[in-house]
Amino acid sequence: MQIEHWHEERDGPLTEQALRDKIARRGYLVSRYVYPPGTYFPAHVHGVDKIDAVVSGRFRMTMGGQEVVLEAGDLLVVPRHAMHTAEVVGDEAVVSLDAKRMR
Repeated sequence: MQIEHWHEERDGPLTEQALRDKIARRGYLVSRYVYPPGTYFPAHVHGVDKIDAVVSGRFRMTMGGQEVVLEAGDLLVVPRHAMHTAEVVGDEAVVSLDAKRMR
């Protein structure tokens, strides 16, 4: 799994706009979603390369037999056709930046 964490020394203060800009500079179209507690996405794939990033809350992602809990400032690269699941962890909604690579 390709996971990246926000590093304030390198990336500056974490804001939603700063995280959005970081992803967009890589050639991704970024959309914002809010997922309430209890949200679960069963195993699925996408036909495009994606990045799932967390602005706030905790998001459990599984892919390739590995599991990670993403928190504020974390992002996960999801290659096209990679089977994965996602689940909101805890009682706080997840504010997510869902990004698709532009072709």
